[in-house]
Amino acid sequence: MALCPSHRQRVGPGHHAKQAAFTLIELLVSLSLFAVLSIIAYSTLQSVLDARQRTEAQAERLIALQTLFTVMTRDIEQIIYREIRDTFGDIQPALIGTASAIEFSRTGRRNPAGFARSNLLRVTYLLEDEKVNRRTWGVIDRAQDSKFQEGVLVDEIETVEIRYLDEQFKWINQWPIPDPTRTTRPGLPKAIEFSIENEKLGRITRLFRIPQGFNVKLQQNAGNNT
Repeated sequence: MALCPSHRQRVGPGHHAKQAAFTLIELLVSLSLFAVLSIIAYSTLQSVLDARQRTEAQAERLIALQTLFTVMTRDIEQIIYREIRDTFGDIQPALIGTASAIEFSRTGRRNPAGFARSNLLRVTYLLEDEKVNRRTWGVIDRAQDSKFQEGVLVDEIETVEIRYLDEQFKWINQWPIPDPTRTTRPGLPKAIEFSIENEKLGRITRLFRIPQGFNVKLQQNAGNNT
């Protein structure tokens, strides 16, 4: 059957051009929708990854703090009244403390190999470059060439505040208190309060009781007899 001229015009090249233009618009709309969905999916995935990263960082901070307090508890529970001689040969108290650092003698030093050495250890905690460092000396009475070992227990710490409970159950920021009229050697505090401040976790405080601090005179007598 032959088509009339008017019918041929309706299905001619112009009609195919309209069909092609409509298909291109559909393609552009599909690509736009795909791009929007991709952006939403990427944003959601990035938010999940960021939240996971923050959670892991927070967990690492808590683990580091738990390690710090565990090590401090082990050290402080084994504090012993043992004065030392520094590198100049001067006698130093068994415990020396300021508001931001503390140094003391402790017993219970491990010796798995059975070496002929003391079981005493000199320990220091201090804040340097926003890191809480732990220093140890294997030699109690130091010489000029005595060296210490140091390790970082926790970082990103803004401030450290240490207080000491004296015999009158008063908190002081230094141990021992300088007293030129003192006739006896300074003993040990009854307790130590250790506070740290972190931007993410805020202020955290731990209280450590020193059993030896309640029986200082007995320990002093034993030390003098030794």
